[in-house]
Amino acid sequence: MMRISDTVKHLIIINVLVFIGTLTIGGGQLFYEWFALYFPKNEAFKPWQIITHMFMHGGFTHLLFNMFALWMFGSPVENVLGSKRFLFVYISAGLGAVALQLGYYYFKYIPMEQEAMALGFTQDQILEVFKEGKVFRAIGQEFNEIYYASMVGASGCIMGILAAFGMMNPNAELMMIFLPIPIKAKYFIPGIIILDLVSGITGQSFFSPSNTAYMAHVGGAITGFIIMWYWKKNQFNQNRGY
Repeated sequence: MMRISDTVKHLIIINVLVFIGTLTIGGGQLFYEWFALYFPKNEAFKPWQIITHMFMHGGFTHLLFNMFALWMFGSPVENVLGSKRFLFVYISAGLGAVALQLGYYYFKYIPMEQEAMALGFTQDQILEVFKEGKVFRAIGQEFNEIYYASMVGASGCIMGILAAFGMMNPNAELMMIFLPIPIKAKYFIPGIIILDLVSGITGQSFFSPSNTAYMAHVGGAITGFIIMWYWKKNQFNQNRGY
């Protein structure tokens, strides 16, 4: 059995403790209000949520699968990179996930906001409707869904680690639980990223729940790939401090 590396072990412990806190403190809602990542136009958004949401999870199954993936792929990556560089990739991928997911939300939200303003509503009036917890019916359901959207989970971070693993071990054979066919990492991981991208654009879910932040997965994977590509290109010589 593969030995769990130190940073991965500590990350798993933190995620489990936060999950326990979510269930036991504040009736299951307080941690979501404080630490889940909300759309920045939502008054519930706080800057620290950009980091804290990475340690939150939406349920036991969500936590279990993410921590299993962190152990499976994170330990071999940390054993090669070391704890500092591993943590740099992990947190950077989480930030890359935030950037792409929120960027995608803004890409869709701003035209709808402009459409509402063309109907005679001001920005303040639109936000006031949302602040009161009401539904803005003039445009469509997606307008409301983006404003009220929240994001939790380590998936973006783990996708960055998965990309790093794939670059280190391109010929490693991986399998999905429901598709027990060995596929080399250099095909398997890009395939997962492409499916997430298609799901994010079309709304068609292939393997994940329909409320998955697909663009966060893509953003995390791209960030992990870019970091590893840069380090590999420079043979880690200029990045020993990470």
